Amino acid sequence: MRTSIATVSVSGTLEQKLTAIAAAGYDAVEIFEPDLLSCAASPREIARQIADLGLTCALYQPFRDFEGMPGDLRQRAFDRIERKFDVMAELGTNRILLCSNCSPHARGERDRIVDDFGALGERAAARGVLIGYEALAWGRHVYDHRQAWDIVKAVDHPAIGILLDSFHSLSRDIPNASLAEIDPAKIVFVQLADAPRLSMDLLFWSRHFRCMPGQGDLPVAGFVAELLKLGYEGPLSLEIFNDRFRAGSTALVAQDGLRSLVAVRDQAERLIGQRPALPAPAAIGGIEFIEFAASDEEAARLEPMLAGMGFAKVGRHRSKQVDRWSQGSINLVVNREQRGFAHSYDIVHGAAICALGLTVPSPDATLRRARALDIQRFDDGARDSAVMPALRGVGGSLVYLMEGAAVDRIWASEFRALSGEGDDAGLGRIDHVAASVDVDEFLSWQLYWTALFDVAKQAELDIPDPAGLVQSRAIESADGAFRVTMNASGGRGTLSSRFIGNVFGAGFQHIAFTTGDIFATARALEEGGVALLPIPANYYDDLVARFGIAEDAVAEMRAHNILFDRDEAGNEYWQIYTRAFEKRFFFEIVERRGAYPGYGAANAPIRLGAQSRFRAEGQ
Repeated sequence: MRTSIATVSVSGTLEQKLTAIAAAGYDAVEIFEPDLLSCAASPREIARQIADLGLTCALYQPFRDFEGMPGDLRQRAFDRIERKFDVMAELGTNRILLCSNCSPHARGERDRIVDDFGALGERAAARGVLIGYEALAWGRHVYDHRQAWDIVKAVDHPAIGILLDSFHSLSRDIPNASLAEIDPAKIVFVQLADAPRLSMDLLFWSRHFRCMPGQGDLPVAGFVAELLKLGYEGPLSLEIFNDRFRAGSTALVAQDGLRSLVAVRDQAERLIGQRPALPAPAAIGGIEFIEFAASDEEAARLEPMLAGMGFAKVGRHRSKQVDRWSQGSINLVVNREQRGFAHSYDIVHGAAICALGLTVPSPDATLRRARALDIQRFDDGARDSAVMPALRGVGGSLVYLMEGAAVDRIWASEFRALSGEGDDAGLGRIDHVAASVDVDEFLSWQLYWTALFDVAKQAELDIPDPAGLVQSRAIESADGAFRVTMNASGGRGTLSSRFIGNVFGAGFQHIAFTTGDIFATARALEEGGVALLPIPANYYDDLVARFGIAEDAVAEMRAHNILFDRDEAGNEYWQIYTRAFEKRFFFEIVERRGAYPGYGAANAPIRLGAQSRFRAEGQ
């Protein structure tokens, strides 16, 4: 697969964009005309930079308002495109994007449009140029790739073909199956873009909210699958208009783009039964352990909190200052080593969640897939790296990969058993983990999980925080064995943003454990000295009216700061929160009754409001 990206997709000057695109590993680049016009370098100088970077110039774009123009405007259009042919020759490319006309002067008579393209084909052929006709979703007369293909067929000129853009087709809900009517030999170029499902003007949607394949809600993989069935073998290129991408890290966006192309091609191959080049996305069996980095002093403050929550210290690493705490099927690891990764993480971030251990069918296959997606393996040369390989994850944390069948053996070989006892609080397993990330990396980390693992995104939610709005999106395995929520906010004072400031970067902010009896667990935590997050009385007064819960039951919930939600099917979600450990991370206890699918989003503003009060009070 040849990969390409339009320069409009990333930030910086044209020279900076090209450097980042080459560094990310693309084969080719589309030159977006405004980037060239605003550049001090000549087209020939840009062509030399492209060649020196090992890229090719796959396309020059866009040319606007050509077909169907009356009188002098028609002649001016032909004169303009001849000048573009000159620029293309200097850039070293023979393909140009011509998008369907949006001018109010354009006439929609099909015969006139066909004649215009016939004349253009002769001029293009004389210059060795291929014209890719693209149906803009908001085109004045042509706004559907089926219309564009009908015109290209009627013109029947070797220099005139069709250019397909997934956004223009999918934003109008044009069936992917309609691509089967197109002759693959007439496909000049293919551009890909995803987007969240939004109800707004098509042009505004396109210009501000496009994203990489897999970061949005459009069926881009199905679009690519139809092209592969046709036998299309040309480049897959990204054309992304996104305000955040244009203002964000050039290198990060370029890297995400290439990752998205690799992943969407793999998805498309699987959809049509082609033999994929990559191992399958890894099915996560669950979170086997969560690791905390801490100094001796920090661990001395953290461990009483774990003990108060009913965890018992059941193991100590045979050669390191690392302890294993367990309850139910939950394993927490406290790493107090004075060298190595966890020590470095603690120096930078303070006591923090530094790693997740995930069970997968084949760590080796997952590593191969990660390598193809340019997800970096962590290897410090220690013996542990071979026993339990790790990948770089959110905020520089690690994701350890463990073969499910080898878990017991690894625990037994790495840790010696301790006769630790705890006052079990009824916690069963890890329900989910939640990460706070910079708002500019919100889509990036979603792509990380969905490209590498067999998980799916849930609907994005906007959660009100007293200091702003928090974007939140859950990513889950189909069986619920793995759940992670990604949270980001542009408001500096939100809990999500404060966390990033407090720990000097993105990371995991809270862990949720399950219980079978939320009331018994709440009492056990209180008896263990664990401070629970106080919930205001107004919340409980409202529960009676909303859910018809009996006054005495609400009184008990109030006494233990228990929150509650019920979905339309009658499934229930009960939850309590601990106070944060040194303003760094906190714990949630949940009880799911029935098949409750969410995370108590209705209660999130209550929880955030309660947490913000401690900030205001300086606690």
